Amino acid sequence: MEIEKLQGAIEAILFTMGDSVEVEKIAAAIGHDEETTRKLIHNMMDRYEEESRGIRIIELDDSFQMCTKKEMYEYLIRVAKQPRRYVLTDVLLETLSIIAYKQPVTKLEIEKIRGVKSDHAVNKLVEYGLVEESGRLEAPGRPLLFGTTEEFLRRFSVHSLDELPTLNEEQIEHFKEEAEDEAQLKLDI
Repeated sequence: MEIEKLQGAIEAILFTMGDSVEVEKIAAAIGHDEETTRKLIHNMMDRYEEESRGIRIIELDDSFQMCTKKEMYEYLIRVAKQPRRYVLTDVLLETLSIIAYKQPVTKLEIEKIRGVKSDHAVNKLVEYGLVEESGRLEAPGRPLLFGTTEEFLRRFSVHSLDELPTLNEEQIEHFKEEAEDEAQLKLDI
């Protein structure tokens, strides 16, 4: 198949599936190896970004997904009314950060780090599609493990968890001191 037909097939796959599709599945569908498929998709991504198109292709881990460009949001809301927007409070962001960096993690581990119950926060993050159950811990009671989703990657514009910022030792020490000071303030009250 010529390049344009292959890219047309990839475009049809990504458009029709809606969610992300693993590169190995796309490669199998078009009858090429993963490296060639990845190059074809990256060429399409570049072309979509150069042209004044309303869509783009994003890469999430080892998958690709077609989605609307952020710049087109205002036009979409004119048609679809105001889409439901979720507000991530400080509590939700704190809980999400713990899950993102410690995953897979249990609610008990999250609560040990936060120092408070986290049922509501974890449940909200699951409802928003940013966190999901990722198995059970092989321990008494077999508690649920939680991890982030592809929606988390999309929302925070990262391709994989490897792109999350890392903290240096000085920042970690500073955060520990702040947490200890805050804990001491709570004890004094």
